[in-house]
Amino acid sequence: MALTIIGSVGSVPPTDEVDPDLWEAHAGWWQREFTEGVDPEYTEQILPLADKWLAGRSRVLDVGTGEGQLARRLAAAGATVMGIDPTEAQIVEAARRGGGPAYARAGAATLPFADGSFDAAVACLVFEHIDDVDGAIGEVARVLATGGRFVFFLNHPLLQTPGSGWIDDQILDPPEQYWRIGPYLLEASTIEQVEKGVFIRFVHRPLSRYVNALADAGLTLERMIEPAPPPGFLARAEEYTEAATVPRLLVLVARRA
Repeated sequence: MALTIIGSVGSVPPTDEVDPDLWEAHAGWWQREFTEGVDPEYTEQILPLADKWLAGRSRVLDVGTGEGQLARRLAAAGATVMGIDPTEAQIVEAARRGGGPAYARAGAATLPFADGSFDAAVACLVFEHIDDVDGAIGEVARVLATGGRFVFFLNHPLLQTPGSGWIDDQILDPPEQYWRIGPYLLEASTIEQVEKGVFIRFVHRPLSRYVNALADAGLTLERMIEPAPPPGFLARAEEYTEAATVPRLLVLVARRA
């Protein structure tokens, strides 16, 4: 497969593993709401965790790089970073923002790199949008060198179930606020309106699905992290303090055996 590293947009076409039309149409939402220090879950939690678990890794693949926020941070710490994303609008913006990484347009299930090309890979809030999870995890394992690390950030599957959401029940006496869990064990794809007029496709899977896919690909789980929501998120709404003991993020750290 041909690969053009950019500067300008890479030649590898997007795949149907994500809905390219939705991501192309709403790339600006992601760039506006989750980068440049806007989102406390990134600044207070995700980026520091990536720093910790990718420290010392010299050749890093950022799968689903978006506009390159994480890739730039890793490059600033001294790593040689390649960011890939199937969405042209994200890759163009990542290249515009610069900061050291190289970027290419490619899908996670068809990585255009040789076996063992990287000593680490990271995927941040990406795999809940990918259909071919087995193919994508298998590709990550293939391009990792022996002993290579995969740091895998997910919206916590428990909270990503279809129909889940924050409930403010004022009918009960006294009123209750809680997070409603949907049909957790069923895999399902939904298109969610994450903001007025912004629609993004999500694929829910139970945690065991991801863990078993890692094992099948020869990736050994080293650490599972379920951090409490960070202070900046809890401060966004008074009622969020009720959810301080419910994790929104799941991090799996795995190693290629």
